[in-house]
Amino acid sequence: MTDTNKKSQGRPRSTQAHQAMLQATLELLAEFGFDGMSIDAIAVRAGVGKPTIYRRYSSKEELVADAIESVRQDVVIPNTGNLWDDIDELIQNAAQITLSPLGRKTVAMIINSASNNSQFAQIYCTKYLQPRKQAFAVVLERAKARNEIQADLDPGLVFDTMSAIMLYALIFQPTPESWEAYVRRALRLCIS
Repeated sequence: MTDTNKKSQGRPRSTQAHQAMLQATLELLAEFGFDGMSIDAIAVRAGVGKPTIYRRYSSKEELVADAIESVRQDVVIPNTGNLWDDIDELIQNAAQITLSPLGRKTVAMIINSASNNSQFAQIYCTKYLQPRKQAFAVVLERAKARNEIQADLDPGLVFDTMSAIMLYALIFQPTPESWEAYVRRALRLCIS
């Protein structure tokens, strides 16, 4: 019998079971918070065994990060040929994701979970924030190539500043202007 004729070991992973795990994780996270939920509770609510969860995830932190990201949309990095048009598209995409009721709840879960668990914060940062930060850097590198911004502008710092401004404006609504207008105005101060 050749390698190609051998049967694969174990059962194939069920998409339905995976979705049930993610949904159960989100529900329990909303009900009990990160520290108040367990892999046992997730397994029971999802109708799967703990081994099913541990085949996919090495820790509760990793599962929670994946569950949170499952309800968020990927950020598409625009390429309009103009920095501020690109920034406007990014802000509009962020507004659509963040300002919805589910988006607000998701942001709250991320902040709460990351504030209370450094391992979750590290996993979330590595798996989800860093790739977004790297993709955002492409927008600024294009703008540098077009001489729209200073060559020494730090894309990572701009991304961090933009994220902070967005969260601040989401929570405190500092001005009567729209969230999008406030974020854009604040970014102009950082990038100009």
